[in-house]
Amino acid sequence: MWLSKPVYEALPLYYAAIGLVALLARLYVDYWYWPLICTVVGIGSLVAGLLVWLKRRDHRAERPAGD
Repeated sequence: MWLSKPVYEALPLYYAAIGLVALLARLYVDYWYWPLICTVVGIGSLVAGLLVWLKRRDHRAERPAGD
C-alpha cells in the first residue's frame, strides 16, 4: 500500500494522537470494559507511533546523504 508523502510523514503523529484521544476517553467512559479497551488502544497506539518514529530515524541516519 502506497501513501502520499504528507500522510506517510505524519503517520507517527496520527498514532500518537489516537493514543492520546483514547487515553483521555478512558477518563470519561465508565461502561462495561471500555476503560480497559481505551487504555490498551491508547498505550498500543503511543508505542506504535514511537516505534515507527524511531525506525524511520535510524533508517535515515544509516542512509547516505546523497540518496
